[in-house]
Amino acid sequence: MRILRWWRYPGNWPIFRFDDRLLLILMAVIVGIFSGLSSVVLNRSLLIMSEWLHRYQHFWWFFALPAAGAALSSLFLEKVVREGAGHGVPEVIYSVSRYGGLLRLRSSVTRLVSSCLTIGSGGSAGPEAPVVISGAAIGSNIAKYFSLNDRQRVALVGCGAGGAIASIFNAPIAGMVFAVEVIVGEWKSVNIVPIAIASVAGAEICRLLQGNQIPFGHHVFKIDFLNIVASLGLAVLSAAATILQTRMLRSMHTISHKVPAPMWVRAAIGGCMVGIIGLYLPVVLGEGYHWTEILIEGRYGQILTIVALASFAKIAATALTLGWGGSGGIFAPCLVIGSLVGVTYHHLLVLFWPSISWVNEGYYALLGMAGLISGMLQAPLTGIFLIVEITGGWQVIVPLIIVSVVTTTICHYFEPASYYLKDLVDHGHLLRPGTDERILSDLNVTELLEQDCVTVHPSMLLRDFVDIIKHSHRNYFPVEDEKTGDFLGIVHLDDIRPYLFDPVMYDTVFLGQIMRTQVEVVHPDDDVLDVVRKMDVKGLYSIPVVVNHKYLGLISKATILDQYRKELMVQCHLL
Repeated sequence: MRILRWWRYPGNWPIFRFDDRLLLILMAVIVGIFSGLSSVVLNRSLLIMSEWLHRYQHFWWFFALPAAGAALSSLFLEKVVREGAGHGVPEVIYSVSRYGGLLRLRSSVTRLVSSCLTIGSGGSAGPEAPVVISGAAIGSNIAKYFSLNDRQRVALVGCGAGGAIASIFNAPIAGMVFAVEVIVGEWKSVNIVPIAIASVAGAEICRLLQGNQIPFGHHVFKIDFLNIVASLGLAVLSAAATILQTRMLRSMHTISHKVPAPMWVRAAIGGCMVGIIGLYLPVVLGEGYHWTEILIEGRYGQILTIVALASFAKIAATALTLGWGGSGGIFAPCLVIGSLVGVTYHHLLVLFWPSISWVNEGYYALLGMAGLISGMLQAPLTGIFLIVEITGGWQVIVPLIIVSVVTTTICHYFEPASYYLKDLVDHGHLLRPGTDERILSDLNVTELLEQDCVTVHPSMLLRDFVDIIKHSHRNYFPVEDEKTGDFLGIVHLDDIRPYLFDPVMYDTVFLGQIMRTQVEVVHPDDDVLDVVRKMDVKGLYSIPVVVNHKYLGLISKATILDQYRKELMVQCHLL
């Protein structure tokens, strides 16, 4: 039994007592390995289903397959495991923001199954988000099993996300950057080091089981100054495509929820429409990695009209898949859409300036991929390193940076929050570590309550009140009804200051005549952040806490600041 307890609490091991970073490094390797395995399993499953799907792609009834897959995916999530549809990444970010990275163990499997059904049957979505939530859930539950604290658990959630992305793309740097930039949102060595190790572990699992190769090869590009300048135009076009994709996803989600039908029926409707589009434009089906490779190698060979139409079709198919109840992520669709937008832009350059020697269309497809990823996630570093690693395109790093940064900037102007963060921001659920919102969210009004204020009555004479002041150290005195005990108002020391030096007034002035009746109050269940904002707006230093007209106590800025500092020290691991 003693050995079991020793194993369950590795933080007590002598080697880890001096520096818990060693503990996180050890756990990061374990999390990275399991995350890598989950992504390999999903990747292999999708390959098998893709080969099966290809046999029936030319039949007229093919449109029913994406509908069936989306319906089964929705039924599995809604009826079997009782989880909501979607890609799951916002859930991971929300758990990091509000619950210290707590995630259910079953989430490590459920999204893999549901996304496999959706994508494998032809739905336009990506496998990256499901493996992110799977890896994050693995990290969270390993931390829970070993009884690690919140800070360590959040780091392991990031390790799971980084290891999953690193494995599915064979891109350890991109996995690390994504986990830190998007999931954890905190660039600290205590997070970066274990996440980097987990990403390497995940990538090594991928290389061991699937071979060490970049997912998408391309020709060597000879880039001149004019083509670098032309990338600015592609950044604008990529931003437009990103904004269109974001808003179509949101509008489809809204429209689908207005349809009076069960969730699985709505998912089937969306899948059916995707299947119909896929009959004429197969590029919209599945995750689209095969088409991405064709596009960046410059082998697509379609005219401008077809490429532009395919770009819009892929955007619509992705919105129909995810907005109507399918399961999956947006990484892979963004790669396909970005490469299509890049090829479209290349065709436009050749059309308007045919005498100029432009670089191969694969160059612009590669830049378009970086633009869509960066704009959709509003994470330019993730876009840059992901495209560089999955294509080996280090020679295009300069235009990649330009496209990624400019696209992100434009998208942020029109959509202040990324696709992943939009709902969290709208509902006030995005609380990044170390911010006021995160620290104050861990406090509550009840623990800040000050109950040492002396209560008085409106019929009390000023003379009696002066005696109370002599023995009190507070400036605020709540006024209660003598019969009902209801809260009536507040007497502040400043309110009686004009009467203190005139003894004649002591027996002629009652507190009911000088008390403040228009008083801002708060409820014990109110959010502390809202209380602080109210204090700032109203210029207040203390607010009474009242429930059912009964005074409970006072909450002051001084107490909030004191608890704020203590909570900050806890979150920064200084205690």
